[in-house]
Amino acid sequence: MRFSALTQRITGDGAAAWQIHDRALAMREQGREVLLLSVGDPDFDTPPAIVEAAVASLRAGDTHYSDTRGLHSLRASIARRHQQRCGQPVGAEHVTVLPGAQCAVYAVAQCLLNPGDEVIVAEPMYVTYEAVFGACGATVVPVPVSPENAFRVQPADVARLITPRTRAMLLNSPNNPSGASLPLPTWQALAQLCIDHDLWLISDEVYSDLLYEGEHISPAGLPGMAERTVTINSLSKSHAMTGWRVGWAIGPEPLAEHLSNLSLCMLFGLPDFVQRAAQVALEQDLPEVARMREEYRQRRDLVCAMLDDCPGLKPVRPDGGMFVMVDVRQTGLDAQAFAERLLDGYGVSVLAGEAFGPSAAGHIRIGLVVDQVKLAGACRRIVLYVAQLLRVRRA
Repeated sequence: MRFSALTQRITGDGAAAWQIHDRALAMREQGREVLLLSVGDPDFDTPPAIVEAAVASLRAGDTHYSDTRGLHSLRASIARRHQQRCGQPVGAEHVTVLPGAQCAVYAVAQCLLNPGDEVIVAEPMYVTYEAVFGACGATVVPVPVSPENAFRVQPADVARLITPRTRAMLLNSPNNPSGASLPLPTWQALAQLCIDHDLWLISDEVYSDLLYEGEHISPAGLPGMAERTVTINSLSKSHAMTGWRVGWAIGPEPLAEHLSNLSLCMLFGLPDFVQRAAQVALEQDLPEVARMREEYRQRRDLVCAMLDDCPGLKPVRPDGGMFVMVDVRQTGLDAQAFAERLLDGYGVSVLAGEAFGPSAAGHIRIGLVVDQVKLAGACRRIVLYVAQLLRVRRA
């Protein structure tokens, strides 16, 4: 039996990136001790107040169909939060609630792009982006960045890639996997490119609450950008709610209407009890959220300190996020081989940078998703592994 061409457009390197993680899970099931640092799933529990809000909503009978756009009260909370952060005047009518930022990016791509359109994406990029844009027949045009420049995008590099077929650019700040964030002058230059060439800007800001250095800039608040920017965000990382599947897109009202229509035919809305919980997450000042953010910062500092003095390794200190990229090129192995041997010989699971794009070649991504004791143990295993590699090279 035949399948559609879509099935070919949603596979590839991005889908294959998780094979080492799947292998690590299988090794665990066989009884081996494996430290999983290969997926960005927080090891924290969702704060109790959020859980209790969901339970109370269930007990109140909130188990029926919901508004396909999202509860008005939740959308209003999202709009207030966004306006407070970047100054863009928005209301509930600009917000569409979707099951996670992943779904939001997919839905936005479907509503903005046609087959043959080009979308400029900074790489290294999150592994699903290419398949998301491929699903609607658009072509990803990657913007290479330099590890020596901490993986930050340069506007001049973006400008050189704009063609008559360019329809949009997608930027993720802080970036997954690199943790790089973009300063205001860079955003201003990129915004001017969008205005000059009449481009959409898709701003993926899911790590905006996990920024440790500098100030987060939401480009929708810059002059002339409100009508051409779609802001994507979620509670998955900031509130340890990956499994709740709640995210959103903020954009012009006509786009919100199109997203609502797509949600109607594809999702038919999120469960009300999940949305009630999300509203508590947004409206209450939860001390657990601040503690998680500080813990991630400490984990970043720990990894960078432990690996910085290790011959053969060079961690790239991230501005934010929950990952650290480490340059392993001096070991003589490519990143995939390095990661495979690290898992087999030392029981540490990390992802190879090549999965995120050529700019990350020769780097591994370490997830800050275990406590500091386990993370320090993983770093010691990595140091031992590299020492052995370098001894073999010298022999």
